[in-house]
Amino acid sequence: MVVLALVLLWQAVVTALELPRYILPAPSAVAARLWTGHASLLTNALITLREIIAGFAAGAVFGAGAAFLLAGFPRFGRLVWPALVVLQSFPVFVIAPMLVLWFGFGMTSKVVMTMIIVFFPVASNFADGLARTDSAIVKAAHLDGAGHWQLLILIRLPLAMPQLFSGLRIAAPLAPLGAVVGEWVGAAGGLGFVMVQANARMQADTVFAAMFILALEAVLFRKAVDLAAPFFTRWSPAQ
Repeated sequence: MVVLALVLLWQAVVTALELPRYILPAPSAVAARLWTGHASLLTNALITLREIIAGFAAGAVFGAGAAFLLAGFPRFGRLVWPALVVLQSFPVFVIAPMLVLWFGFGMTSKVVMTMIIVFFPVASNFADGLARTDSAIVKAAHLDGAGHWQLLILIRLPLAMPQLFSGLRIAAPLAPLGAVVGEWVGAAGGLGFVMVQANARMQADTVFAAMFILALEAVLFRKAVDLAAPFFTRWSPAQ
């Protein structure tokens, strides 16, 4: 209902103020563009979706793996985490041109850009979950003879899965941003490429249509993570 109300308000404002299409297109114009240009938009949406999936998967694997290894080697982790925090502070718009320069205009640079954006929330949340295991559980495991790696793999890892998926939930709607930023800098296809080309031609309805599809991909991607979470988060301190 809220979305419908906003769309109706948008249409009313455009109609009342008689805004030119290149400044703010009406929702009806965006819908018309989605219909007439659906073939091209779908083709480019699939390009972006492949980049999102590949980058998200790589970022999730590297992020979770890094958090696990740094928890396994805590002294090494105390040295590495500050460097990771510094890297996280770099704006993605600064990194993107360098990635295109290093990896080219193809899919690889967009996947790497997406992976970088996904990496940090996943690694940070998972590391926090691994570090916050209930002290009573840790003491009981030690009394039972569990070693460092047994405790990490058999107890801390399962109990940290909810935090891992919290990171994945945060990263899911951010993953499209990485792909699109990479496409803005340099690409031959994708929704970001469509936006840049349409913006240069002052085709605001095409820009909004591409934004709508990108938002839809982000929502569906987040929903997919939510659906997968119950299968991997059966263990929690409460249980």
